[in-house]
Amino acid sequence: MACEDRPAVPSRSDQLRPLVRAEIQWGLFAHAQEADPGYWAITSIQRLAAVCRERGFDSLADADTDGGHHKVRTIARSLRDTLQVLYATPEETKEAGYIETEHFGRRFPRSASRIDLTAVSQPWLRDLLWDHLATLMRSHKCPRSRHPLDGTRRACMELSAFLAVEAPDVGHDPRALTARHAERFVADQRQRERKGMPTLARPFRDDGNPSLVTPNIRRIVFNYSRKILYDALESGEADRIGLDRSFITAFPPGGEAQRVSRNPFTDQVARALADETNLQQFARDYDVNDRGLRDIWEALVLTGRRCSEVLKLRLDCVGRYHGRLPMLWHGQTKVGNYNEGIRIPERLYTSIDKRRRTTLERFELRNGRQPTAEERTGMALFPTEVRNRGERRSISHTFFHLQFKSWVDSLDLGNCVPHQARHTLATKLLSNGASLAHIRRYLGQVSDRMAEHYAKVADSEIETVLQAVWVSGPGAARPGELLTGTEPLSREQATALALDLSRRSTPAEGGFCTFQPVVNGDACPWKLNCEGCDKFVLSGADLLYWRRKQEQWRSIAERAPDDATADYLHQVFEPTARAIDGLERALAGLGLLEDALALDLRRPQDSYHRLWNTAFQTSDLADLAHDSTYTSTTEEP
Repeated sequence: MACEDRPAVPSRSDQLRPLVRAEIQWGLFAHAQEADPGYWAITSIQRLAAVCRERGFDSLADADTDGGHHKVRTIARSLRDTLQVLYATPEETKEAGYIETEHFGRRFPRSASRIDLTAVSQPWLRDLLWDHLATLMRSHKCPRSRHPLDGTRRACMELSAFLAVEAPDVGHDPRALTARHAERFVADQRQRERKGMPTLARPFRDDGNPSLVTPNIRRIVFNYSRKILYDALESGEADRIGLDRSFITAFPPGGEAQRVSRNPFTDQVARALADETNLQQFARDYDVNDRGLRDIWEALVLTGRRCSEVLKLRLDCVGRYHGRLPMLWHGQTKVGNYNEGIRIPERLYTSIDKRRRTTLERFELRNGRQPTAEERTGMALFPTEVRNRGERRSISHTFFHLQFKSWVDSLDLGNCVPHQARHTLATKLLSNGASLAHIRRYLGQVSDRMAEHYAKVADSEIETVLQAVWVSGPGAARPGELLTGTEPLSREQATALALDLSRRSTPAEGGFCTFQPVVNGDACPWKLNCEGCDKFVLSGADLLYWRRKQEQWRSIAERAPDDATADYLHQVFEPTARAIDGLERALAGLGLLEDALALDLRRPQDSYHRLWNTAFQTSDLADLAHDSTYTSTTEEP
């Protein structure tokens, strides 16, 4: 029989309900449009179609696939999320008790687009929460992550749980709320924080235990509750629903987040985390799929980069230049520096180059071909294995942190985090002679103040750093010109200035003398006229001395008999004033101005503490001179 005469056999997909068939087709099309779609096997799609046909589903929105294969559940969930944006308007999601971020063109990284708000049981509070989140996502200042949105949601959940227990009508009537209810809620949160009690809303942690009220949780609840209620007050929504103003104003601010200052690793911890046996254990037991966790940790230790900067390294992030110099290129997006390059040890270059070959092999195994030049540009050096067919997405910070924590716990080293490697490197650089400016530039800090925070500068080290910041003195051609402290001197500058911090200078009154005959021990040919000598330089440690000099000259000029004399005194002191201004600008640019003003090295008391802090009465000294039992140390034996 000819093919055209055979009776048509209905296919399995034709037996689906028309809407279900259209939904699956649309979902497959939308999935294929994603930048890096996950792999959906054709057999899993056929299983989903079979389940929908056998159970007679009219739409995927009503499909219950919980009892099916896990791949079928995953595909059905993804299709429902895609269709939900089409089926429900923003107003309908508000009524249903959730918000869809894709309605506002937002999709936060590593996060679902749907945010459930049903845990807030009071309709008026849930509506305020929805409106606040919608305004936030419509704003051009929409956050890059979901943390502010989740913080607001958590605050409303805590307030809702409290009102459901303590307020009249379980909190459904906002007109019945007073300042007393708000004050009791604040007192309850503080008591739970003090006693370490569970939260009211009872969200559970990853380990299954209830979340406790910590200082950070209490701060989040207070700040976001206050913000959402004050926004309702300013927009007029509070008056519309009858919410009392005293209830809103009774919420106190939670305060700023307290930064945890990490200490550098102790020698014992550093040796344990660098031990070859322990590193092999980290790679063997906590990186089963060989995602490069050991390479990440060694890169953090050897370069002092931020954890996110290493995790987000691209495939072609290393290279050799001038035939021998290994360089690492990375993005410091936190401070706005992109594609920054630093030199790295040969050991690190070798391990990263090996990791690149491993990533390329995985791409070929998954896709059956080598990546194109354009695909290589976007590939991650440490790709995740979850929904990452193109190897573009890096492993998450959470995954690395959890595996690192498990490794540290197995070594019984206490509470250690990867970021302490950055503090350790900064401190080591400082102790080996690097200035704060060089540390800031290498670590990618915004200011020397932040570099000091990482380097744990002691008072003695601050003194050393300040003495290394030099500007030209009043007798120079350009008083106040920065000579050292930010950039290394060129060969020409070093020859012209003849400066050497360790061997070619000697302390003088108010600064350092760089005239070599005087440095070598000869007499000063200018009779110690340091202020008029072009070989005299000021250091950061001398700022307070020159500030006092400036005040003294100003006081003399103010008491001058006429304006001409005052102008003459100002003119004489003008080069010194320029040198002082240049020194202040240099120190302010390095973030060391406050330290310089607090460090007064020119007082004798700072050099001879016990000698100058020991005092005697004159009468006691006179009596001691006539004491027959006293023997002078200078008396001949």
